[in-house]
Amino acid sequence: MKIIIIFLTGLFAVTGSWFADKSSDTESYKDPVIFSDTLKKDSETGLIIDKDLYMVKAQCTSCHSSKLIIANHFTRDGWKQKIRWMQANHNLWELGETEKQVLDYLEKYYAPTQTFARRQPLKDIKWYKLDVK
Repeated sequence: MKIIIIFLTGLFAVTGSWFADKSSDTESYKDPVIFSDTLKKDSETGLIIDKDLYMVKAQCTSCHSSKLIIANHFTRDGWKQKIRWMQANHNLWELGETEKQVLDYLEKYYAPTQTFARRQPLKDIKWYKLDVK
């Protein structure tokens, strides 16, 4: 019985904070992990289908697997740093004007995801002594 109560309390804390953290504008919040089952994926690469997918496939998957992209989640600046690192260390060519398209795509679908595993810290806790007999 205690386990069920603890589980339900934890579940309520997680789902309560999940709903509280959502903005009213659902279009501005896109978390690929949560909505991954609603996004269509390219059968060849497993990458999310978008208008910029062709450019990402052309620029990225000619050297490495798309699984490397799927496994990583960086900010736009983080992806840009990875591109610069590949250019400096692995002879990646200059992306030129296509770099913006690639970064837009990576930022949109493969940015750090928001997790809801922990509740907000408790505030204003009133402690009391237990009577132990």
